[in-house]
Amino acid sequence: MTKLAVIYYSATGHGTAMARRVAATAESAGADVRVRHIAETRDPESFAGNPAWTANYEATRDLPAATGDDIVWADAVIFGSPTRFGNTAAQFRAFIDSLGGLWAKGQLADKVYAAFTSSQTAHGGQETTLITLYISLMHFGGIIVPPGYTDGVKFADGNPYGVSHITGPHNQNGLEDATLDALDHLARRVVGVADRLN
Repeated sequence: MTKLAVIYYSATGHGTAMARRVAATAESAGADVRVRHIAETRDPESFAGNPAWTANYEATRDLPAATGDDIVWADAVIFGSPTRFGNTAAQFRAFIDSLGGLWAKGQLADKVYAAFTSSQTAHGGQETTLITLYISLMHFGGIIVPPGYTDGVKFADGNPYGVSHITGPHNQNGLEDATLDALDHLARRVVGVADRLN
């Protein structure tokens, strides 16, 4: 049984919803799944004026937070981060930067990796966020398994690098069917490739 870690940072809850969808689909595909959020590093008072951010923080803060051990445990990892200026969020980046000791021991290598992201606008840096993250995973010695155009659902969501969601300027957009289908395909593809490698 493939062990999959879904490790994500979410501010306003879209990443949380995406992670849960990926996890549910991976479990139905036969994987042993561990979902871990990356702990918030900002003072909650700094985002108290953002109801969605506060709600997601309150809903997830007592859940198990991601550690490097979750990656060591896994055969495959699906990461998630919102886009911040064309890159991953600082909270997510801090987590990646904390993995140097495991990287030095080779404990991050030879695992299947993929990712999802979100931004407020259609051209808000989604592709650059995924590609930039994949550069770090190359340094890990990871096996990157993007969805490509390996299923018809990818022509609906249009992102061959991973899965991306447009939240809207006020974070009002829920996950659409095309995004849900793309998340399902990503989860099944990652689990399927990891199964074959194992």
